[in-house]
Amino acid sequence: MEDFFPNKPLVVVSNREPYIHNRVNGQIQAMRPAGGAANAVDSVVRACGGIWFAHGSGDADREVVDKNDCVQVPEENPEYTLKRIWLTQEEVKGYYYGFANKALWPLCHLAYAKPSFEEKEWRIYQKVNRKFADAIIKYLDGRDAFVWIQDYHFALLPRYLREANPNLSIAQFWHIPWPSPEQFRICPKGEEILQGLLGNDLMGFHIVYHCNNFIHTVNSVLESRVDWEKNTMIFQGKETLVRAFPISVDFEAISGDTDKEDVVNLSKEMKKEYRLDCPNIVFGVDRIDYSKGIPERLMAIDRFLESHPAFKEKVIFVVAGAPSRMKLAIYRNVNREIDRLVEEVNQKHKTKNWCPVIFIRRTLTRTEILAFYRLANVCIVSPLHDGMNIVAKEYVSAKNDLNGVLILSKFTGVAREYKRALQINPFDVDQFANSIKVALEMDEKEKHSRMRELRKITRSNNVYHWALSIMQQLVTL
Repeated sequence: MEDFFPNKPLVVVSNREPYIHNRVNGQIQAMRPAGGAANAVDSVVRACGGIWFAHGSGDADREVVDKNDCVQVPEENPEYTLKRIWLTQEEVKGYYYGFANKALWPLCHLAYAKPSFEEKEWRIYQKVNRKFADAIIKYLDGRDAFVWIQDYHFALLPRYLREANPNLSIAQFWHIPWPSPEQFRICPKGEEILQGLLGNDLMGFHIVYHCNNFIHTVNSVLESRVDWEKNTMIFQGKETLVRAFPISVDFEAISGDTDKEDVVNLSKEMKKEYRLDCPNIVFGVDRIDYSKGIPERLMAIDRFLESHPAFKEKVIFVVAGAPSRMKLAIYRNVNREIDRLVEEVNQKHKTKNWCPVIFIRRTLTRTEILAFYRLANVCIVSPLHDGMNIVAKEYVSAKNDLNGVLILSKFTGVAREYKRALQINPFDVDQFANSIKVALEMDEKEKHSRMRELRKITRSNNVYHWALSIMQQLVTL
C-alpha cells in the first residue's frame, strides 16, 4: 500500500464490520460475520494496514473499544484499526432494513421482488451516510487519504466526502449487480444516488456488463459527458472512471487451511454428527435471501430424486443457511418456504435409514465451512442473480484433491470466469436436476480436469490481485 500512497492513510468504509464482539455464555467473543465480501476485504486490509469504519452492531462492541470508539483487530494479532460508528434503532431500521434493503437491494437484483421507496427511510439513509462522512472527515482532520467505500449502503457518501475535502482519493466498489437503465428509472431518488456515486474518482463493479449498465444509466438520467473509449464520465467538472474488478478470495490461505489438522478432525466429527455416511455429499452454503435461489435448489433436488430414484441412499444434500434480515417480511417468507420445501422433500423421499436433505439454519464458522468443503464432492451455487459469488471461489480453493464438481448459476458474475463449472439456469428445474446427475456421475479424469482449471484461475486472480488492480487504477487518474 505504501508504494501507491506513501503519504496517505487507507480508510475503508462498510456497513458490516469485519469483527463483531458478542457475549457468549457470559464471555466476550470476537466473531467473523457471515458473508464473503467483508472477509475478502479484511484479507486486504490486514495486509495493508489502515483504519476501517463500520457500524458497531455487536452486543459487546462498546465494551472493547477505546475512548475514540476504536479497537485493534484481529484480537490475536492486531494488524489494523476498526472504528465503530454507533447507530440508533431508528437509524438501523430506516437506513439498513429500510432504503438499503427494501429499495436498493431488490432494485439491483433480478429476483422479482418489488422495491419499496419510502421518504422517511430515504431521509434516514441520507442521515447515516452523513454521519459516516462526518466521522471520516473528523478523523482525517484535513489530511489526504485513500478512501475505499464498500457497497450500496453508502451511495451518497462519496459526494459528502468530496464536498468536505476535494483532495481525497475516493474509490467505491459496488458488490451487487447494477440494474439496466429501464430498471433503475423507477427509483424516485435516482438522480441523488447517481450524483452521490459520481463523487468517486473510481467506481468499480464485478463485471463489464454492470459497468455498461451504470454508464448507460448515468447517461440517461444526468447531463453528463461519457468517454466510451476510456469508460469515464464527467459530471459537473468531476471525472469518474468506471472499471470491472472481479472480486476473489485468498486462495493460498483457504487452500492451506483446508488441510490443517483442526479442519481435518472437524470434518470427521461432522461426518458422524450429521450421519453423512453415503458415497456422495452435495453442499451449499448461503445467507438466507430470496436472491440466493435456495427454494429453487430444493425443487431441483426433489425433481432429481423423483427422476433418478436409484440415487436414493447414495447422496445427501447439506443446505446451510445463515438467517438474515428477518425483520423484513419477504425474508421471513422465504424462510418459511424453505422450511416447507425441506419437509416436503424429506417426507417424500426418505427411507428408514436415510433422509436426503439436512438443513442447517445458522451461521457456520469458517472452520465448519472448510470442513464441509472437504467432505463435499459437489457444491451447488444457485443464485437467481448475484454480483460475483464468493462461495464458488472458496469451494474451488479448498478442493486440493481436485475431487469436486461445482454446479454454478449462470446468473452469477463468477460464471464469466468459471466456464468449466457445470452452469445451470436455476429457474429451469429439469436442467438443474439433470446437472446434479451429471455431477454425481462425472468420471474422475474430467472432474480433475475441470477443477484444476478453476483452481488455476482462482490462484492467479486472488483477492490481492483484485485490490491491487483497484489501487493501480486509482493512482493513474
